[in-house]
Amino acid sequence: MSEQFKIAGWVRILSIIIPYLLVVGIFQLIGAALVDFDYGNLNVSKTSEQKLIIQFFSFLGTSLVVFIFVKYIDKEKIIDIGFQTRNRINEFWTGLLVGFVIMLLAFGLLEIIDEIQFQEIIFKPKEIILSILLFILVSFTEEILLRGYVLRNLMYSFNKYIALIISAILFSLMHAWNPNIDTIGFSNIFLAGILLGITYIHTKNLWFPIALHFSWNFFQTIFGFNVSGQNTYSAIKFSMDENTLLNGGSFGFEGSILSLIAIIITIVAITKHYRSKKLIPKRIYKTNV
Repeated sequence: MSEQFKIAGWVRILSIIIPYLLVVGIFQLIGAALVDFDYGNLNVSKTSEQKLIIQFFSFLGTSLVVFIFVKYIDKEKIIDIGFQTRNRINEFWTGLLVGFVIMLLAFGLLEIIDEIQFQEIIFKPKEIILSILLFILVSFTEEILLRGYVLRNLMYSFNKYIALIISAILFSLMHAWNPNIDTIGFSNIFLAGILLGITYIHTKNLWFPIALHFSWNFFQTIFGFNVSGQNTYSAIKFSMDENTLLNGGSFGFEGSILSLIAIIITIVAITKHYRSKKLIPKRIYKTNV
């Protein structure tokens, strides 16, 4: 990459904002019209099918804008934003596992300390399939934009850690108007942006953040929590005596102190992993000498 291209990274991000808002907004309206959802009536909740179709059109709009900018502005291939698959299968499965383990431990711990009370299992295969498809689309949509395009271009202009922080701020701002959000919830969304981007600054690959993003959202809702303040189908139903900083209340697990701790521990573990990988060649070299 030329120095001029590196300096222009932040300009590319500014340039994509208005096209993104316009195109994705139009696509979402098309999706809403197809499923007969009225954005003018905010008191009506979307059905699972409506959420899926509208998110699908959001994904199409996002993919179209990013594709155009990568191909004609960045003059690169779409695969270069992080879709290389060689030697990435383990990262994908690791991302799925991390999200599952965090939500399983969260549910178990909160049940043990009586912050939540298990009530019943509501098994609906159709809703599970719809949830899987919905959160696959959500993870691809947000990772393509926030990590694949925004973080990638920020890294051309700034130190990778500064780029990571800026992208996490943008990620949290995108969720700032979610229902029931509070200071802890907003802080956790910001830290989630750090977590989802921490591997990308080392690998420039999207498969781990996509897998973790999907797994985090999907298993969060399966275990009965709201996802970033939004109520979706849950296979497990539980009750709460009151909203606390431990159970996250109406915002879901992401509104809890436990979520903050889990995210920080995972960020530290990932950072140590990549730092240790950088040290391996040096140790081998010294041993050979």
